[in-house]
Amino acid sequence: MITTAIIGASGYSGAELLRLLSLRNDVSIEHTFAATSAGKDLDAVYPFFSKQVDLPLETFDSSKVSGIDLAFVALPSGEAMNAVSQLLPVAGRVIDLSGDFRLHSPQLYKEFYRHDHIAPELLSEAVYGLPELNKEAIARSRFVSNPGCYPTSAILGLLPALKYGCIEPKGIVVNSLSGVSGAGRQSSTEYSYTEINENIRAYKIGQHQHLPEIQTVLQDATGKNVSLSFVPHLVPLTRGIYTTIHANLTDIDDEEVIRNIYKDVYSQAPFVRVRNHVPQVKDVLYTNFCDISITVERRTKQLIIISVLDNLVKGAAGQAIQNMNIMFGLPETEGFILNKERQYVHAM
Repeated sequence: MITTAIIGASGYSGAELLRLLSLRNDVSIEHTFAATSAGKDLDAVYPFFSKQVDLPLETFDSSKVSGIDLAFVALPSGEAMNAVSQLLPVAGRVIDLSGDFRLHSPQLYKEFYRHDHIAPELLSEAVYGLPELNKEAIARSRFVSNPGCYPTSAILGLLPALKYGCIEPKGIVVNSLSGVSGAGRQSSTEYSYTEINENIRAYKIGQHQHLPEIQTVLQDATGKNVSLSFVPHLVPLTRGIYTTIHANLTDIDDEEVIRNIYKDVYSQAPFVRVRNHVPQVKDVLYTNFCDISITVERRTKQLIIISVLDNLVKGAAGQAIQNMNIMFGLPETEGFILNKERQYVHAM
């Protein structure tokens, strides 16, 4: 039995973790911590959990986590680093879902997150938790930094083409559409569904905190000097990330050859599906899948990559559970059930 605690259980990612972990017989959720909702029963905040998860939302106290096998931190960036600093000495392992430990440079962190990092000594200890890239390191680690939803879609979409020299590493354009749950449960009015409904809006152009994450991970993985632009957009959806990438082709311009490269790279990745058709958000909702398609546009000599995932699952809680499975020597797919088409999906 894996004993766990969730810090930030009242947020969207924390609630998704609760939903998925509560379905497992090999995981015990010992504590659920929250800030403003502390003192309430979980089902008072999320009625969905009535008669399913009978736990109170507690005020965070790291001493209560002493001896726990794994602590999930689902707090906003800026708050998570404080909790992680307290948890690492007492918990067996820690998975942080925030952006606080994804960048190994405190200067770069301050530039994009707009505040100082209070635990820079831990940055080098955190393993970037993208299983399709760092599975062996994740298995050895006791501290994993879970990737962001935008970066997961962009990195998985670009990695094979960059690694095998199908595209130029400069001049890459990444445009991503996100459902409003990506802004978090305590987000400001401008990110609310009322403001986004019947509307689409780009935001943080050239300044989004996920830009350096995408760029540095790709550079480290490929050894190439990657240059890209990233423009996120909010769209009137609750969940989902839809990423469109344009990159200039090299001499490799056969679409079937490139698609086979993708299929080969992800042949051992159970949650990446290389599609022969253009994927859509509804194909991945409530699943841990990332669906990818590639198209060669000969007129402009570009590769167009579409990468789609559920921001709360593969972009947050599902990926964290995938990392948990790897850390404890379990199959990556443990806890994900098969539907009638023999595809892995999350139980509702």
